[in-house]
Amino acid sequence: MASGGGRKPKQQVEDAGALFAPFDAAPKHAADPAPHYHEHRTRLRKRFEDTGADALADYELLELLLFRIIPRRDTKPLAKALIARFGDFAAVLAADPRRLVEVDGCGPSVAQELKTLQAAVERAARVEAKRKPVLGSWTKLIDYCRVTLQHETHEQFRVLFLDVKNQILADEVLGEGTIDHAPVYPREVVRRALELRAASMILVHNHPSQRDLITINHARSL
Repeated sequence: MASGGGRKPKQQVEDAGALFAPFDAAPKHAADPAPHYHEHRTRLRKRFEDTGADALADYELLELLLFRIIPRRDTKPLAKALIARFGDFAAVLAADPRRLVEVDGCGPSVAQELKTLQAAVERAARVEAKRKPVLGSWTKLIDYCRVTLQHETHEQFRVLFLDVKNQILADEVLGEGTIDHAPVYPREVVRRALELRAASMILVHNHPSQRDLITINHARSL
């Protein structure tokens, strides 16, 4: 006969201990696979590293930029949508932020980053132009003007003030108007040249409306 202070059956002890056993909330599974676009990003970065930007399409170069802005989403659809909307890489950077956010997936933060990059590109072009004689190469002069003017939506009258080595002292907008008109004040141009002690000047004027192309082509044919 068992005494009053007898031991509990073994099964009861095990059941009681089970109450304090560690709780396994879910069965263990293998780690979830990485999103499909991770491998694509790796391949695209490798191509850029091996071959440079010239080997990439505009939308692929834009993808590389968007990787850093949107780290947890496939950016190829957005890159292609932006290129389709605005035409090319440079036009995307130059687009008005209000138009950028009209593209599905392009929020205000993405638009701000794109405009920041545009400002950086233009700053670099100006610094490079100031370091080297712009008249030493007409190609470089034209390239510089394209960077600073090709996506302006209003006519501008700009003046590049040069020193005796044909290096840029200043690049200033001295007249800005509508899509097909920009006022020019020669007195202001001369006054500014004297202030800067410029040795020479390059006058730059854009035609965003393209209305002057007929006149220009006619003049070339004469």
